[in-house]
Amino acid sequence: MNEQILINITPQETRVALTEQGSVQELHVERDSSRGLVGNIYLGRVCRVLPGMQSAFVEIGLARAAFLHVADIWTARNGGGDVRPIERILSEGQTLLVQVVKDPIGSKGARLSTQVSIAGRLLVYLPQDPHIGISQRIEDEVEREHLREKVHALIPQGESGGFIVRTVAETASDAELGSDIEYLITLWKQIQQSATTAAPQALLYQDLSLAARVLRDLVTSTTERIIVDSREVHQKLVEFATKYTPKVLPVLEHYQGERPLFDLFAVEDEIERALSRRVDLKSGGYVILDQTEALTTVDVNTGGFVSGRSFDDTIFKTNLEATQAIARQLRLRNLGGIIIVDFIDMDSQEHRDAVLSEFRKALSRDRTRITLNGFTQLGLVEMTRKRTRESLAHLLCEACPVCKGRGELKTAQTICYEILREILRADRQFSAKEYRILASQQVIDLFLDEESQGLTSLGDFIAKPISMQVETTYMQENYDVILV
Repeated sequence: MNEQILINITPQETRVALTEQGSVQELHVERDSSRGLVGNIYLGRVCRVLPGMQSAFVEIGLARAAFLHVADIWTARNGGGDVRPIERILSEGQTLLVQVVKDPIGSKGARLSTQVSIAGRLLVYLPQDPHIGISQRIEDEVEREHLREKVHALIPQGESGGFIVRTVAETASDAELGSDIEYLITLWKQIQQSATTAAPQALLYQDLSLAARVLRDLVTSTTERIIVDSREVHQKLVEFATKYTPKVLPVLEHYQGERPLFDLFAVEDEIERALSRRVDLKSGGYVILDQTEALTTVDVNTGGFVSGRSFDDTIFKTNLEATQAIARQLRLRNLGGIIIVDFIDMDSQEHRDAVLSEFRKALSRDRTRITLNGFTQLGLVEMTRKRTRESLAHLLCEACPVCKGRGELKTAQTICYEILREILRADRQFSAKEYRILASQQVIDLFLDEESQGLTSLGDFIAKPISMQVETTYMQENYDVILV
């Protein structure tokens, strides 16, 4: 598969690109100023309980209080029965151990859970739950049962916690599993000890850095190279791998070339394309992706692609190619939530089934949980992709200060008419001797040319002079009417 992982390090941020066959499949960015919080464990303090929503807001030292729902409180169930009301479990001012399960996104604060899970290389430790689970990616039932028995036998006597066996543990030895179990249990005891002396809102445990998580979470048996462009980080990763993931050492490399690593593998260009609305297909068709607050829409178009056989064949081939491009873009841009895909309409049920099957196959490579429904009566494909962190666009970009995220600007002519109405409105309310218009060059130019008659007519109507002044710092929609 020729899978490579590229790690670019700067003092301000870490960027990771996962490539297959020379094509970027995933991008991860972590900035020191806004490092992800998922997995962090805090000693939180309840600041507000909302019985009507069966939830609470908990202060953990962030700008916004984090959100805790009753379903995420481990002690809410009495012996597995009905959920107790949150007002009987929590009270304002109470401190409790909480873990971040979802980063703050947009205007929403972080989401919390009181059920702690600590990820290791091979296992995920569940200190409050005796259950032993197996990764869904391990499909063989015999192997699943074998792993369950193996882990159960390795758990120390008297240990009440449970574990989830990760996919990479399928080929792990007993010694490796035992080492992971010992490390995770020791870590949990240290966290508990810290909680007894820490002040409210204190950070008790922080997950690994992005570079270290790459070795823990992203490396698979198909990974051929892991290239790091920082000598210091490379050394730290070697030390981490020596202790926890020795199988990674042969593929871990330090890049020393003069040309930037992401330039060498054309990742910078891929990032630029991932911030664009339009994604061109090799055939000549294209895909348009629009991300909104509530959902993401994906529109497939034939563009300049014309098949040699028939129009139906052109549509079918474009849709098939689009399935691969869409699945890749979802991973690359980290788009989550509700996603609506508008494939080009197909008359043939056979073609629709084939496109849906190919789409499922392309999405199966995604590490994030996805739910895919079939075609609706309107010919749309509805799907959801778990939203765990900010999308690439939200991480790297911000709303345009001119259009405020609309993506469009009022025309200069529209602004001219707004100004004329504003002057008329002001004249009826105030007794000014003169009016002065402060506006952009485009608007003033229009007043001097096409709209000069309208401005003159208004001046005659209100019997007051109107002057104009260009403000070079004003954008097209900005203007002021000054009363002199």
